[in-house]
Amino acid sequence: MGKVTATAERTIEAPADKVRALVADYAETRPKLLTEHYRDYEVTEGGVGAGTKAGWKLQATSKRVRDVKATVSEPKPGTLVETDANSSMVTTWSVTEAGERSVVKIETTWEGAGGIGGFFEKTFAPGGLKKIYDGVLGKLAEIV
Repeated sequence: MGKVTATAERTIEAPADKVRALVADYAETRPKLLTEHYRDYEVTEGGVGAGTKAGWKLQATSKRVRDVKATVSEPKPGTLVETDANSSMVTTWSVTEAGERSVVKIETTWEGAGGIGGFFEKTFAPGGLKKIYDGVLGKLAEIV
């Protein structure tokens, strides 16, 4: 087993405070950001920032569906961490200032499988997840 990391980043044409508020809004904004790879999304507790609990199914490939039960923490302003209760998956959303714009980064890490399956997971999963996140960040850019 080894750590697998997938990352996507995009510059958004809006101030960081506005983008942070949108990213932290799991109840209203987040469902609008999700691509066709997400289904059964629901907020079960909270709805804005730290303390929020949400669940969804992530259809990464035609055969790979992950049932996510995330709890959100905010270790520092502009950084939201979604920790999955069903796996080792942790997704970090970071929004940083870039003048009048913002840079939004999504990074997901998890403990991959061992053996040949783990090799393929480590080789192909990060690129597939990056494509999904690029779609999410594209929707965020449209909403802003």
